[in-house]
Amino acid sequence: MVVEVFKTNVQKEADKNYVIAVIQTQFPDYKINFDLEDCDKILRVEGVDLECDNIIDYVHCLGYTCVRLE
Repeated sequence: MVVEVFKTNVQKEADKNYVIAVIQTQFPDYKINFDLEDCDKILRVEGVDLECDNIIDYVHCLGYTCVRLE
């Protein structure tokens, strides 16, 4: 398993749920969650063979920023 962490600008619970639903549709085997309490509005994605660029692209297409944290 690999865990990747992304900084986003998702603010609301409804937006969080929407982003998770879209990513889950494309990547049903990924475990996805947000930490909206964190100042970076962290998106965590766990899975095998994560496709970071695709995750970033999906979040951007939904109108949010998404940057992979090292």
